[in-house]
Amino acid sequence: MEKISVKLTSGEKQILIFAADEKAPLIIYHAVMNEGESLFEKTKAITNMPFHLAVIGGFDWNRDMSPWAIPKISSDDTACSGGADAYLCELCDDIMPTIGKSLFAPVAYNAIVGYSLAGLFAIYSLYKTDIFASAASCSGSLWYPNFEEYVRTHEPLRKPDCVYFSLGDKEKNTRNKFLKPVQINTQSIFEHYANSGIKTDFVMNEGNHYKNCTERTASGIKWILENRREIKQ
Repeated sequence: MEKISVKLTSGEKQILIFAADEKAPLIIYHAVMNEGESLFEKTKAITNMPFHLAVIGGFDWNRDMSPWAIPKISSDDTACSGGADAYLCELCDDIMPTIGKSLFAPVAYNAIVGYSLAGLFAIYSLYKTDIFASAASCSGSLWYPNFEEYVRTHEPLRKPDCVYFSLGDKEKNTRNKFLKPVQINTQSIFEHYANSGIKTDFVMNEGNHYKNCTERTASGIKWILENRREIKQ
């Protein structure tokens, strides 16, 4: 595999690509910090399946990853402004084609994987675009107000082949009233997908929201790669 750095001509977003040398799934990941290289290494250590990994950085976290506007959830937080729809247009029309042109081998299918708010965005994207065959929401912000109801009252534009959820077992133990329903909501959304005939899994990890973030995400990628292969065989 080869590492490629790409800077988009529009905006400040950067893309770090780990390109396979054979036809492989393309995993889209929005970086929380600078964990791209670590995520690639940890994923390669737990699966021998080929994959392209595109790590996107430089976006506005509280704007681009949020489906609709909500006030700030704590005094030291920033309000979410609900710019996911606009960012999805950029992702589909500009970023994804740029990634595709940078690869050396074809893409078997696209999957989107995210942590925290990016995990929320990964699930939301299924309702706004049909380019993703699978998704993983790792410690996703599925506490987001009205999101569980949104999932239950809307249909994905494309029925995903498989969807993965994970959460830390201590994430629900918070005094923040916004964050507290995260486990109930994640369980409910997981069951909704399972009852819709979509192959899915919900893994409870030890610890809070900030424990082993990269390892949890690597496990989500591994699950998608291996379970989507089984579905298509």
